[in-house]
Amino acid sequence: MKSKNSLKHMIKLSGKPSKRQMEFLKATTKYVAYGGARGGGKSWALRRKCILLAAKYPGIRILIVRRTLQELRENHTLPLKRELEGLATYSSEEKAFYFPNSSRLKLGYLADDGDVNQYQGQEYDIICMDEATQFTFFQFTCLNACLRGGNPKHPKRFYLTCNPGGVGHAWVKRLFIDRNYRNGENPDEYTFIPAKVYDNDFLMKTNPGYLHQLESLPDDLRRAWLYGEWDAFAGQFFPEFSRQVHVVKPFKIPQNYTRYYVNDYGLDMLAGLWIAVSPQGRAFVYREIYKPNLIVSEAAKQIKALESDDEEIFVRLAPPDLWGRSKDSGKSVIEIFAENGLYFCKADSDRRQGWMALREWLKPEKQADGTVQAKLAIFENCHNLIRTLPLLQYDRKVPDDAAKEPHELTHAPDALRYFAAWRTVESESSNYSLPQGNEITSDYLSGLWN
Repeated sequence: MKSKNSLKHMIKLSGKPSKRQMEFLKATTKYVAYGGARGGGKSWALRRKCILLAAKYPGIRILIVRRTLQELRENHTLPLKRELEGLATYSSEEKAFYFPNSSRLKLGYLADDGDVNQYQGQEYDIICMDEATQFTFFQFTCLNACLRGGNPKHPKRFYLTCNPGGVGHAWVKRLFIDRNYRNGENPDEYTFIPAKVYDNDFLMKTNPGYLHQLESLPDDLRRAWLYGEWDAFAGQFFPEFSRQVHVVKPFKIPQNYTRYYVNDYGLDMLAGLWIAVSPQGRAFVYREIYKPNLIVSEAAKQIKALESDDEEIFVRLAPPDLWGRSKDSGKSVIEIFAENGLYFCKADSDRRQGWMALREWLKPEKQADGTVQAKLAIFENCHNLIRTLPLLQYDRKVPDDAAKEPHELTHAPDALRYFAAWRTVESESSNYSLPQGNEITSDYLSGLWN
């Protein structure tokens, strides 16, 4: 058995870290994600980090998880057996490496949400989630609860490697790319280190054909796996969405622009978009509201608070289900909105036609000056629409529809769909005539628009 004190000096690992891998190895925040493109040497760096921590902190407890046992074996168990030969003892029964200084490196899997039960009550100083976008946010949260080792001298860190795409794409992107934090999440605790295949000198020299494989992929996969673009991934419902094309800096809306407000309301979330259309037919989403747990009267109050006194809204749109009457109050959501000064027209709820219409608005087109524009642009202050629109995925059972889960991603895109279905690109010059003022109030409250 080797001396506990000499273990740090005995560790001799082959390979030289790239600049990005070195950034990962030196990162000390509580949550560190290393990811982006494929082939960046992420798993290699993750194993190196675990070995170095095991050597430096006697008695430290480390966990590495992959989605399946087979992935775990091929990507970590077998490589670690080679790398730790003579330095640590492997227990096949416990799937753990034991070091002479009492450190332990455990290997585990999480094939589905039910597998989190096997980690209940366990404590680890270091947790590593390899290919984190293959895991749900629930799985991440449950493992995070295990990050509580008893030795205060040991660091408490959660390391993640990741590629765009997969069931966990949204939560990984929220935490590390968009940095959109919720209550209890400290922005200072999160670090993201981008990975590119070009960073991996060893792979580029020993397997240059891998780069050619990535370059020959379909556009969405190539953008995600070669360039590490988080707004492009396989299964993406709107692959045409691009921040460079569709996101613009805010400007003062001219008086001759026609303004719309579209509403997707539920107790779980109020998602509203303000859209202005130029005389030439180009639309700009210039404001959003995105707030959970609001009753109808409070939602109306907050919508009105964002509008200026001279802001003339041509028409407000809402989905047909808001016209249904409540058994308790006998009133519909639309009636309560009207009682609070907001009057809506019924939007078309045909999802397939609505998405097709939205694609027309989002379609990039080359301009005479060589630039690329779309009929619809989004002000950069509309963070939630920009965040959720590229995260929508195809419904696996209905090819022409977007998936309704994760539900949190659907609110703002649904609101935008109502606008697209109401004012299609082809009808941009139509002369609309709608009831105004008391006339529209009377129609709503008398039920004529049901």
